[in-house]
Amino acid sequence: MPDDEKVPALPATSWAVLGLLSFGRELSGYDLKKWSDRSLGLFYWSPSFSQIYAELKRLEAAGYTTSRLVAPESGSRDKRVYRITPEGLAAVRAWAGGAPVDPPVLKHGPMLRLWLGHLLEPARTRELLTAHREHAEAMRRRAETDATDAGADADWAYPLLTLRWAERYYAAERDLAEAMLADVEALERDHRAGGPGPG
Repeated sequence: MPDDEKVPALPATSWAVLGLLSFGRELSGYDLKKWSDRSLGLFYWSPSFSQIYAELKRLEAAGYTTSRLVAPESGSRDKRVYRITPEGLAAVRAWAGGAPVDPPVLKHGPMLRLWLGHLLEPARTRELLTAHREHAEAMRRRAETDATDAGADADWAYPLLTLRWAERYYAAERDLAEAMLADVEALERDHRAGGPGPG
């Protein structure tokens, strides 16, 4: 892609799918979903199968990918695999290096519920925070496992860094939930002692 050519206006899902193909492997839609669940899903989002297939059609129409049918290894049906084209690689490189970076947008469901804690029973608030703490720890373990699995693959050096970031992020979320549980308990103690508090 020439330097003076603008980065095409594609949705973020297109760039994510094209980015998954930028590692040079020929992948099926199923492979792309599996890879996105193990990497993108820990720090951005993991597109659904229908989104992936819609983007693959869009990318192929734009000339950024090619596809072919491959015969099954066993009794299953043929599958279509996709490969990035030189034009696609140039486009995703231009997007990664030159498109504006949107700041993260935090939509934190547990904190929205805590913000409305005056409408809930204190026990329910504790349940929500406890569930969030457990979810964060499960996600931290998942990121840790995925990072261990990806560690031997030299092509995944940078995705490995994002997996390490995810591990640290979810550890922080777990610790924040634990701290919020302590704050809620302190608020309840104050309330029982006659000070301002929940309910």
